[in-house]
Amino acid sequence: MEKAPITPGACRPGKYLSRLKGKRVAFVGNQTSSVNGRHTLDFLLENGVEVVRIFGPEHGFREMADDATPVKDRMDTVTGLPVVSLFGDIEKPTPEHLKDIEVFVYDIQDVGVRFYTYISTLSFIMEAAGEAGIPVMVLDRPNPNGHYVDGNILDPAFSSFVGRHCVPIVYGMTVGEYARMMNREGWLGGGVQCELEVVPVEHYDHSMPYSLPIKPSPNMPDDKAINLYPSTCFFEGTALNEGRGTDRPFKVFGSPLLPETGFSYIPMPTPGASEPRFKGQVCHGMNLSDYPERLSRVNFEWIIWAYDRYPDKRRFFIPFFNNLAGGTTIKSQIVAGWSAGQIRDSWREGILRFKEIRSRYLLYPDFE
Repeated sequence: MEKAPITPGACRPGKYLSRLKGKRVAFVGNQTSSVNGRHTLDFLLENGVEVVRIFGPEHGFREMADDATPVKDRMDTVTGLPVVSLFGDIEKPTPEHLKDIEVFVYDIQDVGVRFYTYISTLSFIMEAAGEAGIPVMVLDRPNPNGHYVDGNILDPAFSSFVGRHCVPIVYGMTVGEYARMMNREGWLGGGVQCELEVVPVEHYDHSMPYSLPIKPSPNMPDDKAINLYPSTCFFEGTALNEGRGTDRPFKVFGSPLLPETGFSYIPMPTPGASEPRFKGQVCHGMNLSDYPERLSRVNFEWIIWAYDRYPDKRRFFIPFFNNLAGGTTIKSQIVAGWSAGQIRDSWREGILRFKEIRSRYLLYPDFE
């Protein structure tokens, strides 16, 4: 018997349109916000919903700016509505932004990784909404990395925009489930809570693979990159190139300083990576494009492989690595010669504690 298709929350308008009509709406979205091929914002406007303001995350609203590049406020070129960037001068809406809003609608596709910044934007939206007494509606979407939980628990001393909360690297929750957890666990600023409603995904459980119809950010082109990302993004915190400036971001890594390996590539400017590290230089490293496994763990074997071969180990890590790693422990373990398996074993107790918390907020059958 053929399984019913997975239906994201945004594609179930009967569950939310009637409650938005007659209200002044702030829409939080980007290029992944979609209702059966129509941008969710356009769909709302066509169906009589009064959207008064747009908020955009990292990379922008309809456009896709480079990683970590501040985005300016602007007018939406399609609708003429004002777009407030939450990845530029501010990360959290100000009271001035909220004065004519009656409800927030959040619709962004995530990839389920602690340092992917869309959940940080969601947390700041929820904080601002809770302080102002404005409800938040999350149109939920599947998590392509929702089939496992793995990684160290973030040290609160290293809370940042690439990891605000004490969760593992891969937390195995949709944005709707994560929002419920933030709200009820008191993880929003000052312990504030907002009035939260999640429009759930239909016909979904956490064991299901899910192929994203729209790439969620400029350098996340396909299912393999999304699955490797929790492991290979850590190269952003090293002296290596992580595939930006190629057609295989997060699927290759290398450096001109690594010894020849039989695989090399030359990073060049690409959409979303206008100034890649080692632009125009031959990088030696590894190609994971055909890695056969669907990862259900965070794999540090590749970082360790590169560290062992890098000629100047004092310069292998850059400070950003500890932000991605949510603390100093993983770097210290690698430097001390721990194996990938030993590093993973050190996460066991933290993962078990987190899973107890996580279980209280799941909306869909779990992978176990």
